[in-house]
Amino acid sequence: MGFAYCREATGLRMEAKKQLRIAATADLHCKKTSRDSIKDLLSAMAKEADILLFAGDLCDTGLPEEAQLLAQEIVRIKLPVVAVLGNHDFESGKEAEVASILSDAGANVLDGKCCEIYGIGFAGVKGFCGGFGDRALQSWGEPAIKTFVYEAVTTPERIALLHYAPIIDTVVGEPPEIAPFLGSSRLEEPLNRYAVRAAFHGHAHHGTPEGATPQGVPVYNVAKPLLERVFIGRAPFRILEIESHESTNPALTPEPLPFIAMSFAF
Repeated sequence: MGFAYCREATGLRMEAKKQLRIAATADLHCKKTSRDSIKDLLSAMAKEADILLFAGDLCDTGLPEEAQLLAQEIVRIKLPVVAVLGNHDFESGKEAEVASILSDAGANVLDGKCCEIYGIGFAGVKGFCGGFGDRALQSWGEPAIKTFVYEAVTTPERIALLHYAPIIDTVVGEPPEIAPFLGSSRLEEPLNRYAVRAAFHGHAHHGTPEGATPQGVPVYNVAKPLLERVFIGRAPFRILEIESHESTNPALTPEPLPFIAMSFAF
């Protein structure tokens, strides 16, 4: 366990607003044939929310041209976006280009980093598999994501965004034999330690929409294929209302905000 101190993050400020609405989804698997459905989904999210979250597998095979489809819609909706990559975004070995395309469109693409938007801290990482509970692998992890960084004391509200599941509850419904490939209980501990308001993940297409850590931190599985089956007759995304702690400066312009980020290493 260690502590990493980050000097600054990019924040957005807006007119004072008591409640903010966050819309989250995952596993978009963007490709040419899904252009219209992705446009419709982001339009629906933009109508209902102030901030959009995308919890990985944004592309179908990790190709830059797939990322461009999503980037075009991010530019169009003109709302703050926070995203992490998923395993499909790494499939073609072009994950850096995918992240760059989305970042250039205005998305905050996080990989063990933090950002602050409207006074809310967001920490994001792809995460990893390895299993849950007593059956979890104890010393396993991809080198690039061995540190999960969290927004600390400067924001009263903190949201965690992952691709892989941090608890087994939201994986229930998947075949038990593939559970170790869907997440890791080692991702859960920091959610409790740093008082995260809520965590969102994807990846488990046949899992359960929501659960909680033993300490009561809500965890939401926002895999698009799952929400399409659960939210019949409406667009597949989850809405979370959260109290805004933004108090000044109506301009929607980025500015550097100091924060301390805490991390754990394996």
